[in-house]
Amino acid sequence: MKQKILVIGSQGYIGSKLMVILKNNNFLCEGIDIGYFKKGKIGKIFSDQDRFGDANKISESYIKKFKTVIQLADFSNDSINKVNPKKFYGKTKKYTIKIAKICKKFNIKFIYPSSCSVYGIGKKALDEKSSVNPQTYYSKNKLEIENELLKLSDDRFIPIILRLATVFGFSPRIRFDVVINMFIGMALSTKKIVLNSDGLAWRPHHYIDDVCKVIIDFIKIKKLKREYFSLNVGANNNNQKIISMIKKIKKYIPNCKIKFLQNNQNLKINDDLIRDRKIINGKDKRTYIIKFDKIKKILKNRKFTNIDYGVKKQFWI
Repeated sequence: MKQKILVIGSQGYIGSKLMVILKNNNFLCEGIDIGYFKKGKIGKIFSDQDRFGDANKISESYIKKFKTVIQLADFSNDSINKVNPKKFYGKTKKYTIKIAKICKKFNIKFIYPSSCSVYGIGKKALDEKSSVNPQTYYSKNKLEIENELLKLSDDRFIPIILRLATVFGFSPRIRFDVVINMFIGMALSTKKIVLNSDGLAWRPHHYIDDVCKVIIDFIKIKKLKREYFSLNVGANNNNQKIISMIKKIKKYIPNCKIKFLQNNQNLKINDDLIRDRKIINGKDKRTYIIKFDKIKKILKNRKFTNIDYGVKKQFWI
């Protein structure tokens, strides 16, 4: 009998792509989403038929019929203006732990995608044993949820926590605020890429199809181990400086120009779309290189798409 999979947050950037890949692989899956982005889609997608609902109100009776729950419902960016960040993210932590407790009660596999951004700053390559130093409320919230999930764990219930590298690539509900997608969007629409920093910060990147395939790998794994806690997910060769990654994009859009916001105060753009409040005087202190050796050992046959191929394939350049 096929496993029944529940994807919470099925209409987000990762969720809408994951639903497609799950169904293409003949999984029995259902999605639930609050519907903030229900109209923001490209093409016909499987998650059009998802249930609409608040993750905080999902009932125990509904969750218990599934074998695996993937909790993607989250706020992806730091709150702005006068929004209280603790209030903004507190709800996310509350319903994630509530759902995890239900999964523990009914012996349901629980997969929670976290983020490599919890490391924040690193002067050397960081692995799962390295210290964490989150720099944004988003990253701090991810880490708080991880810690609460670890408290829930025991020999019977082991949450799978996947610290994803920065995701890029096409999705039916694509995000253009993640770095590679944002720069490609700029390049294609305006023929220029505007950086709000000097571009020297390091980031790890991860192609969205690979993210979905890794999640499926963990759905299929029968015996859970504690080494799946807070596991870095990505590929070593996809650690790139921002400026190096932009040059890769420029190869495919050669008439595109690179501009630096710090040095071009007269650029005719909406600064709110570009400017990052965490960058001071053109410097981004959030710079980190991540080691992905452990995931390679666990998923020996899993191949990861490099940035060059992912950009070319996914955006038809």
